[in-house]
Amino acid sequence: MNNLYEQEIRYRLLKILSKDSSLTQREMSRRMGISLGKLNYCLTELARKGFVKVHRFKDSAKKPRYIYLLTPRGAEEKARVTLSFLRRKIKEYEEIKTQIKELSGEIEGREGEHIGPEEVLEAVDVIT
Repeated sequence: MNNLYEQEIRYRLLKILSKDSSLTQREMSRRMGISLGKLNYCLTELARKGFVKVHRFKDSAKKPRYIYLLTPRGAEEKARVTLSFLRRKIKEYEEIKTQIKELSGEIEGREGEHIGPEEVLEAVDVIT
């Protein structure tokens, strides 16, 4: 499994748990776009490492429900993971800016016209 992918999952899961600890695993997996099995595995690992505490209780529909609470260690991990994720995204952003500049230069060299950021964004909008 791709380590960057796993880091992103950890970041997104900790972010979700910090905002709403009462979501079901099914809802969390839907929001994150990952399988229920993958989400269950990730939650289990976070709990095993002491980042998340799982509370089980019965709701009115006679079904067991769970609340997933970030522990103080989990809050520290979320801050660490968030900083790491931010650094990675800034690096990706800088690389993309460089690529856009290079591509704009290629177009300028061929056609003799300057392509600004607005035109690039319009072209991307057309593609997507």
